Amino acid sequence: MKISIIIPAYNEEETVGELLEKILNVDLTGLHLEKEIIVVDDGSTDETARRVSPFANIRLIRHKWNQGKTAAIRTGLAFATGEIILIQDADLEYDPQDYPRLVHPIVTKGAEVVYGSRFMERGIPMKMSLLSFIANRLGTVLTNLLYGSHLTDEATCYKVFTRQAISDVTFQSGGFGFCPEVTTKLLKKGIAIYEVPIHYTARKRGKKFRPLDALTILRILLGNRLRFFG
Repeated sequence: MKISIIIPAYNEEETVGELLEKILNVDLTGLHLEKEIIVVDDGSTDETARRVSPFANIRLIRHKWNQGKTAAIRTGLAFATGEIILIQDADLEYDPQDYPRLVHPIVTKGAEVVYGSRFMERGIPMKMSLLSFIANRLGTVLTNLLYGSHLTDEATCYKVFTRQAISDVTFQSGGFGFCPEVTTKLLKKGIAIYEVPIHYTARKRGKKFRPLDALTILRILLGNRLRFFG
């Protein structure tokens, strides 16, 4: 089987090259998986695209202007050919060495969706600010209350899907709306979300999440719940 790794990237010249090296070094042959790596440069104004170009076996797709993370993932999904889809941020907060544990439940246990949880093995993840911790906890608790789920980390970057699970999910949100939108729509479909612990080290510079993005997330969580039976 093939796993498509989709990397939305916006002004990540400092980290994207090292990240790609790490991904290429991950061995998934034990799970009989070959990697397809797709970087979507979402209108970067720095050298992100030039850092990606030397990697011959990596597909680079460029947006002419910045459209937001959800749009970049949507573009990546349109080009992905793998039976399994994995979302990877372009920074170095998440460790690609966790790929085997992320895909293992899909390959061996028949899981349809796997999330990598930053909170299953640690109280507060490495270097995560208290404000980010509280925001993540509130978003996850609200998701669980509204949708009857039992997640520990709704907002994690590491989301892995079978193509069948995500093929009919459409995305209307922009920016950081991808996480709550895909989560709520999968839960509405009755798909169980399997979680595994992952490594995580928060970065202090280059964070793109803004307070107004929290309002977007809240609107999606509440709005999709109101349409739960629609």
